[in-house]
Amino acid sequence: MLGVLTLLSLSSLVAPGPPKGRLVLCRHCCDDLEPAEGSGAPPPPAGFNLVPEVHTYINMTILKGDKGERGDRGTPGKAGQEGPSGSRGLTGSKGSKGQAGHPGDPCKVQYSAFSVGRRKSLHSLESYQALVFDTVFVNLDDHFNMFDGKFLCRVPGIYFFNVNIHTWNFKETYLHIMHNDTEQAIVYAQPGDRSIMQSQSLMLQLEPKDEVWIRLYKRERENAIYSDDVDLYITFNGYLIKGSQEGN
Repeated sequence: MLGVLTLLSLSSLVAPGPPKGRLVLCRHCCDDLEPAEGSGAPPPPAGFNLVPEVHTYINMTILKGDKGERGDRGTPGKAGQEGPSGSRGLTGSKGSKGQAGHPGDPCKVQYSAFSVGRRKSLHSLESYQALVFDTVFVNLDDHFNMFDGKFLCRVPGIYFFNVNIHTWNFKETYLHIMHNDTEQAIVYAQPGDRSIMQSQSLMLQLEPKDEVWIRLYKRERENAIYSDDVDLYITFNGYLIKGSQEGN
């Protein structure tokens, strides 16, 4: 700024140029009063010299100030379009073998099984009746109810069941293996002059609280099964093959 003021001050000291059309002369004692030959300019009056015209010049480079502070960062622009997927990289090297995990809990295996028998004969009544047993061979955790003759499922899964009976001479034998209140398989023999052993087996998928039992048909079809205190003829067996919660 000081340079600008100096130039302005110097320019103010310079006399303004003469008006157009007027010739201003300044005489020096040593100047030649005659104009140069061939210049075409009129000769100055006697005793005067030409005064050069003065033009004001400002050097703009000295007007440039110091570098200003950095401005605030602008707001982020909008996200551009998603570029194309790059080529698949090379397969990485195999990592090092990890440490062995902690030992797991032992697999819990559940069991359910029963085997019961009956030493008394049974004849049909006016209504259906459950075959009740009086002899126990196996009854794990009392899953078989000896009072009502029914197996109660407490471990869900697949079970195998088998029933064996002895027919009565000249009487029909007519029983069903029941799953809850639904007939599943029949044990049947026609009347004959000779008694025989009959058997039936099956597998069932059971859920908790399901019941499996043997039902003797009602009297509208006279039927009976035989047994005595000496030999055991009637048996009912069942056991769990695979629990639902066991691994494959």
